[in-house]
Amino acid sequence: MNDDQLHALIRRDNVDILVDLAGHTANNRLRVFAQRAAPIQISWLGYGATTGIAAMDYILSDEWTDPAGISESWFTQKVLRIPVGFMCFSPPAAALPKKGPDRSPTFGSFNNLSKISDDVLTLWAELLRKTPKSRLVLKSRQLDDGPIKVALVGKFEALGVGPDRLSLLGRMASKEDHLALYGEIDVALDPFPYNGATTTCEALWMGVPVVSLIGDRHVGRFGAGFLSRAGFPQWAVQTRQEYIDMAAGLIRMRPSRSEIRSQVAGSLLVDSRQFTMDLETIYRRIWREWSAVGALKN
Repeated sequence: MNDDQLHALIRRDNVDILVDLAGHTANNRLRVFAQRAAPIQISWLGYGATTGIAAMDYILSDEWTDPAGISESWFTQKVLRIPVGFMCFSPPAAALPKKGPDRSPTFGSFNNLSKISDDVLTLWAELLRKTPKSRLVLKSRQLDDGPIKVALVGKFEALGVGPDRLSLLGRMASKEDHLALYGEIDVALDPFPYNGATTTCEALWMGVPVVSLIGDRHVGRFGAGFLSRAGFPQWAVQTRQEYIDMAAGLIRMRPSRSEIRSQVAGSLLVDSRQFTMDLETIYRRIWREWSAVGALKN
């Protein structure tokens, strides 16, 4: 359907609450929302910034990702905070990976390479220089491209980190292979100012600690939210120096993978029942509020 056909169908179906999961990403349907297809319209998950559309009423978030009194100015939408967190992680059925034999202490990041800016590379290179026996594993689909890989190696060399300390990997053959690769890293590094989301949750579930730098807006606070809900708020830090100190400390400590997973398994991060109840409660509340305003107008 084109946008006009979809808009007409939604109106005929009398949808009360319409939720967008794309925002300003490829193949979005924001024009349908701009034409007010439903009485209440909400942004969620797929786009971590404002839509700038007057007809988009709310964005779903939480107190960690968008603290009250701080984040409102970033959105044209009103911020609705889900008590248990704006996203619930559904853990994969995967065994805890075992550490590979006789390898150096290893940092890693499996985030999209577009999140790894020169600022991030500079900090990660400093971390590697301060932990001289350590290595870094990066995995991203862009690293299947030879020239991109060569350029990245060159950037690290310019920052004092040789190619012998890097492992640059592309897309894995399967999800199982991807998760098993966490056995090759001891500490996961979160990029900034756009943090990881699924990657952070997967790392924690595979028993790998994650270090995150807290930013000043929605996408820069993902790590703080996930880590707080998982029970590891101390791994989300405020400064670059704290980031280096935390990562270096964790790679020396090597926290127990089984203890990390056990903590995550009993945490808010994976509490789908409470998440669903909180989300439904919000939907009911905003519908009642909208209905009450309509009744007053009539």
